[in-house]
Amino acid sequence: MLIIDTEQTRRALAFPDVIAALRDAFQAGASVPPRHVHSIESGGARGTSLIMPAWNEQGYFGVKVINIFPENTRQGLPGLHAVYSLYSARTGVPLAQVDGDVVTVWRTAGAAALGASCLARPDARVLLIVGSGRIAGLLAPAMRAVRPIERVLVWNVRPEGARALAASLAGQGFDAQAVEALEPAVRQADIVSCATLSTEPLVRGAWLRPGTHLDLIGSFKPDMKETDPACFDGTEVYVDTDEAPTKSGDLLAAFEAGVLAPAAIRGTLADLISGQAPGRTAASQVTVFKAVGSALEDLTLAAMVYEAHSRDGRRPAGAK
Repeated sequence: MLIIDTEQTRRALAFPDVIAALRDAFQAGASVPPRHVHSIESGGARGTSLIMPAWNEQGYFGVKVINIFPENTRQGLPGLHAVYSLYSARTGVPLAQVDGDVVTVWRTAGAAALGASCLARPDARVLLIVGSGRIAGLLAPAMRAVRPIERVLVWNVRPEGARALAASLAGQGFDAQAVEALEPAVRQADIVSCATLSTEPLVRGAWLRPGTHLDLIGSFKPDMKETDPACFDGTEVYVDTDEAPTKSGDLLAAFEAGVLAPAAIRGTLADLISGQAPGRTAASQVTVFKAVGSALEDLTLAAMVYEAHSRDGRRPAGAK
């Protein structure tokens, strides 16, 4: 079994390839059972652990265990930690252990960009990132792989986090700046991408101008939300998978407020990729993409990483 560390995992990934692989994977499909969700409490600390299996006809089976502890930021720690184990789906032979943190952040940003490739205006140039964590840090390069992003604004509940991310993006060649006021930033953005663990609404529907694409990839539980229900009132709403309407606090709040019905959701990411859902059809539409993540995405990237490190003949017996 290969042990593929953080740097090796990162070096195997580039957003044009990641987005193309995710597009192919959503077209081909995979077996993705419902995730197991466990609430963890120890010594007064609370978190959530997700166990996410998936397997495909290409011969891969994988399981991700991801732990989410939102209060970690108070200790200067990332809020998410994950490990990914990859196996042969035909023999059960262990193939690799891959850095699950890297897989998670890259597949999340890649899926957001894949959604934007169908839903954001082709001329979208101003990106607002809400959040400053590891996923937020990848959104600018991911979105620039599918849209002509020229300017990046960053807002975070902790201003120092926004300043640090903006500086990092500027060092990568982006015209990036931290902003202290969220409303005016939302009003000038073509794409608003939220990657937070917030349990209180941040973005308000009244701030969204015609033509905006709202990308929501942070919340994955009913008690987590990044928007108010007005963001779903009269907008074109898409989700990553059928799990989203049962998991996302943003969607559940919109259902409860009566501004969105489950049947009004236009489609999933697979529907968009296959053409069964129309995507953006007018420049003035406000589109929303709500993602809670899929084990199909994790499996796709873990297999990419494994194959990149298996080309020198180190593939274990029984693989695929």
